[in-house]
Amino acid sequence: MENGKPVIDLESHRYTKLWQGPQHPGVTGNMAVELIVNGDEIVSAKTHVGYLHRAFEKLMERRRYIQCFPLVCRICVPEPDTNEYCVSAAMEDLAGITVPERALWLRTLNLEMSRIGSYLMWLGGQAGSLGMGAVGQWTIGMRDFWLDLFEEMTGGRVYHMYMIPGGVRKTLPDGFRDRARGLIVRTRKLLYDVENTFLSNAIIKSRLQGLGVITTEMVDEFGIVGPIARATGRECDIRINNPYVKYGELDVKMLTSTVGDAYARAELRYRDLHQSLDLVTEILNRIPENGPIQADMPNLLNWKIPAGQTYVKAESTRGEHGFYMVSDGSGKPRRVFARGASYTHAISLLEELAVNISISDLAGLMVSLHTCPPEIER
Repeated sequence: MENGKPVIDLESHRYTKLWQGPQHPGVTGNMAVELIVNGDEIVSAKTHVGYLHRAFEKLMERRRYIQCFPLVCRICVPEPDTNEYCVSAAMEDLAGITVPERALWLRTLNLEMSRIGSYLMWLGGQAGSLGMGAVGQWTIGMRDFWLDLFEEMTGGRVYHMYMIPGGVRKTLPDGFRDRARGLIVRTRKLLYDVENTFLSNAIIKSRLQGLGVITTEMVDEFGIVGPIARATGRECDIRINNPYVKYGELDVKMLTSTVGDAYARAELRYRDLHQSLDLVTEILNRIPENGPIQADMPNLLNWKIPAGQTYVKAESTRGEHGFYMVSDGSGKPRRVFARGASYTHAISLLEELAVNISISDLAGLMVSLHTCPPEIER
């Protein structure tokens, strides 16, 4: 032993080096984990990223402010709207722009719909990582109906570019609210089937309970945020602690657990998904029928923001997501930094939790951390 860790000698033939990823059904995107195993037990894990780097931050610094939006939504494909909000709000903060009331409600609706789509994709991935592909087909299929709603609302299914500086691009189409309410009913019905088939399944419980246990002390040590932190008992939800858009006027409950394992994270996200359905229902009832959706803005192609700096954060399904932006008074940002939860969760935390588990449990552990590699490769 050296520094509390086993000395690994691959020449002894006791240990074997394996790679899981970067192209592997048990990896959450384009990243890889270098494993040292003893039999089927993992004794060392090292994450490798860099397969998906697209230099989002530097590209934004070379474009006018409005031209950044086709870029930022690609930082996290399953949940692009959190990026759109943070960048819009950062620009508005620097420029001193007040967003109209109706636009704030539409932004809140957009963000909660995005959470629903992201959680449905995660739920399918968690089930698939444990061999329950049918549940994955159910949830991914249901997510497709939510993408239909996004297409009606924004014109795009995956990348929406709906939130722009000063407000949003368009209002809700005729009949949208009724169609959304109907889809909420269908989604709840599916989730009860998922609960009975997946979360209440004795085999699933035996696989996830006790896997990847995180303590409250580790939350500060590793910088853990979002549902992973709340599953340890830590009360951290930006929608409640630092309300933005219209969250301060909504009944957002702090959902927590105290167990801290992979099953606690799954169960908490399931409850959070139900809460998002409740919030969308409330928002649909409260969006004003009339009023502006865009503040008075100059020509955005020639828009110059006063010099300054700001940091804007929001609560994604992974936790705190934020943008630090610096303006030098020109028509382009001087510096942009994107902060995503996946960097901490997928790099340092995964390496810690993977030790002493079975190879067959690694996929389930990775999905329980809900990492998004594009968020790392910014």
